[in-house]
Amino acid sequence: MSLRAGDPAEIGGYPLEARLGSGGMGTVFLARTSSGRPVAIKLIHPQFAADDEFRIRFRQEVAAARRVSGAFTAAVVDAAPEAEQPWMATTYIQGHTLARRIATKGPLSGAELRRLAIGLAEALRDIHRVGVVHRDLKPSNVVLSPEGPRVIDFGISRAVDQQTLTITGRVIGTPPFMSPEQLQAPRDVGPRSDVFSLGTLLAYAATGHGPFDADSPYISAYQVLHEEPSLEDVPAALRTVAESCLAKESDGRPSADELLVLLRDLPADLGQIDMRGAGAGRTRDTVTEHHFATPATPTPAAPTTTPADADTGNADTSTGRRLRPRWRPVFAAAIAVAVAAIGGGVAALTAGGSGGNSGGDKGNSRAAPGAALPDGFEPWHKAVPGGRPDVPDELRCVVRGDALFCGGGSVVATRIRARDGSRVWTAKSPGVPVDGMHLVGATDDTVLGYRFAAQDAPQDPPSEVVAIDANNGRELWSAPSGAQSTAVTGRNQDAIVVGSDVVTVDASNSRFEARNAHSGQVTWTSPFPAGTQCAPVPAGPRLVAMCATDTEVDALAVRHPALYLVDRTSGALGRPIAVNGPAVPMGVANGRLVLLQVHRKGTELAGYNGVARVDPASRKVTYSRLAKTYAGTPGMADSTVYVSGQTGLVTALDPATGRKKWSRQTGVEGASGPGAGAGALYFSSATGRVVALSPDDGKIRWTTDPQVDGLTGEQGASPRVTLAGRAVIVAADKNTLFAFDAQRPPKSG
Repeated sequence: MSLRAGDPAEIGGYPLEARLGSGGMGTVFLARTSSGRPVAIKLIHPQFAADDEFRIRFRQEVAAARRVSGAFTAAVVDAAPEAEQPWMATTYIQGHTLARRIATKGPLSGAELRRLAIGLAEALRDIHRVGVVHRDLKPSNVVLSPEGPRVIDFGISRAVDQQTLTITGRVIGTPPFMSPEQLQAPRDVGPRSDVFSLGTLLAYAATGHGPFDADSPYISAYQVLHEEPSLEDVPAALRTVAESCLAKESDGRPSADELLVLLRDLPADLGQIDMRGAGAGRTRDTVTEHHFATPATPTPAAPTTTPADADTGNADTSTGRRLRPRWRPVFAAAIAVAVAAIGGGVAALTAGGSGGNSGGDKGNSRAAPGAALPDGFEPWHKAVPGGRPDVPDELRCVVRGDALFCGGGSVVATRIRARDGSRVWTAKSPGVPVDGMHLVGATDDTVLGYRFAAQDAPQDPPSEVVAIDANNGRELWSAPSGAQSTAVTGRNQDAIVVGSDVVTVDASNSRFEARNAHSGQVTWTSPFPAGTQCAPVPAGPRLVAMCATDTEVDALAVRHPALYLVDRTSGALGRPIAVNGPAVPMGVANGRLVLLQVHRKGTELAGYNGVARVDPASRKVTYSRLAKTYAGTPGMADSTVYVSGQTGLVTALDPATGRKKWSRQTGVEGASGPGAGAGALYFSSATGRVVALSPDDGKIRWTTDPQVDGLTGEQGASPRVTLAGRAVIVAADKNTLFAFDAQRPPKSG
């Protein structure tokens, strides 16, 4: 909505563009950073500025949000909790809240419901690992972004070791989604309180109503404390998991890590629910348009006495109440439900070779005979410390001879010996990284990465491209960099290496700048076409600019992109080539740039439903429709496009015709890929679990076990596997790298 009379023109130096919403405690505005990135700024209402209790609570909110900034939350960009009118700026998350999704479209089911459940469990895992309890997990605090669910609004969260701030006689939260301990003993609330709230969200997402909904908050609170949850409409496989979360006693619930194990083992299709007239959006929760728009509101104190005939959660067979199972039996029951639902698929998958080296064609389990290991190679497993220990991230790597260059997150770049994983040097970044931005690339003598400014250094460029001497790790030069490529191309690739040069977007997002990668000398600049924003796209030996109008970029709806062949000597742009969009560049096949056409449902990414092939020389564009919409993470290797789905299904597509070559169900959920080499294709998730497939038919050669706890079900991640001859080098969560021989992968099980 538009700004209103009396709204400020800027907050903290961020010019405001629109109102996103307003609640009892503050107003949220859409603003832009100096590099053009959208941010959401929560401005506290003036009347609360003098309230000491509120200021303490807001400082806690800022501190908690900073601690949990990551893949599942809105990262804090800036904040001024001590300002005359306090405010906090976070990354702007595109998407509707779960509350609005249910209210407008009804309950979720099948794979969509499973993805939500896993995404929320992953969010809680990361929140709890940094010592924070959210304490207000409800539908309006979950944003369904294109990348997956995000948990927002830490207004009443707290660190585990921090005193809970309460007022006598008042409980803060939303009763239908609160845990029993929140209602009875707020100072004793721990991480498993959030697990209880997640259980209510699972039921709400599957049915359109919460398991403790009632006509008043008092009755809801009573039911949370004393009644069994209403779960009859929840799909059977998910119901067992939800029941485990909703145990009245916190030690009877799984942890977030244990919950992830349960959810990952559920069938891909949880089945449709029997609505029996259940209306969408029956919860008492408030629907919000964007995070922070509806702050947590105080609710009346819950009843503290129990009527004589109330069930207290103990066994009572005379009244038909069932004994609440403890965690371990629930785990076994959920596994049984999952296996029964999948049926013969489990046996078929195991026989296909998903476990270690036991399955598949033994003769095909070896790498190509021509590939060699680095001299002196032994399997290794290392973690690379970054500039911010509170920001665990993933690296991406390239190989140059016997050297491995990696970067990402709070690591600008590091040089590692491929033979043993030992580090030669590391350059660190002090600021909060941008999701999905990793290493720029490398030449024979120079490594290029991204650096992000520290929050206490506002004078520094928000993001820079940094050149580092490959031999000694010395910084050679840096240049401020714009960052809007995701809106244009769907990829976080704001700078690319082309030959011995690096091409970047300038800080004002108005032109390309080409520099000699080692010296930093500018060889040419090229302004964007009027009224557009552009991103560099590699097309084999060619350089292509992909551009979209300012209007489409600002609306995050690029549907009519144009491609320009760029003269690598002068930077001059050729004539525009119109492409039906939105489309994501994948790579080059037979001299043509291949793009996948994106299919959206509203603003949400639904998958890919077509292939466009562009001949830069003739300017001819040809299109092929895919047989269906493929959801997941796309990649390209050896003139074939691959889409790896969130549940582990990998599909190979011919970019020349759009026809499916093969599909293979793997046990690696949310894998990115492919990495190609040593006669195989490699797909890996953030857990470090790797599957090797035959390029010809997708047959599984081997699968490894996970190496770290990490995000699964992720979409859009760039390939995590790099090969140094026959050595498979894998990047996983928490800046973890490990390497092994493709002919002798780690055994599974």
